[in-house]
Amino acid sequence: MTLVIGIAIGVTLIVIGKRSADGKRYASALLAFFNLSAYPLSQAAWLSMGQKVSVDNYIPLHLCDIAAITAGFALITKRPLLCALTYFWGLAATLQALLTPAITLGFPHWPFIMFFVHHFAVVITALYLPIVEGWRPRETWWKSALIANAWALFYLAIAMIANHILGSNFAFASRPPENPSLIDHLGPWPWYLVAMQAIALVFFLLLALPFRRKARI
Repeated sequence: MTLVIGIAIGVTLIVIGKRSADGKRYASALLAFFNLSAYPLSQAAWLSMGQKVSVDNYIPLHLCDIAAITAGFALITKRPLLCALTYFWGLAATLQALLTPAITLGFPHWPFIMFFVHHFAVVITALYLPIVEGWRPRETWWKSALIANAWALFYLAIAMIANHILGSNFAFASRPPENPSLIDHLGPWPWYLVAMQAIALVFFLLLALPFRRKARI
């Protein structure tokens, strides 16, 4: 039901954005707000539970945290790199988080609600940018995928350093999440990290295919 509601909201925002200039302005502003406020609102949601918040939750260093911040500024600035990272990361990674959510609380707890608001905001923005804003890769279609993959590798390196220092599990680079996920089928650590990057590159290339004849200089 959560996925159905999120998809309905996403379709509605895209339709509103396509319909008129005012609709586009309002839809863009709403998506930018939810992307940029996802982290503080999620923190407030966890604090409302009266539970101790782990380092993994109070530092915005998960890929979906970075993707939400990137998506928010992509909507505001229209910078090509930010738009590209939102598109590739949102549809190749954040979408997976919606299908196998790494959260142990259910509805109607606020952390559950904010988890899906956060991740849907990124995924909807990833679709909104090319459909409504008219974003297209500036590089050759396959180069855009490689650039997104290079930034993903850079992020993974930062996450692994942070995990080593803090004992955290950003990017699930130290161990798989507790809930069932695709990672469970990719072998033991550290080999599943290699498999994850290979799968990510394949997804990036597949997502770039629609632009193979539409790249804009």
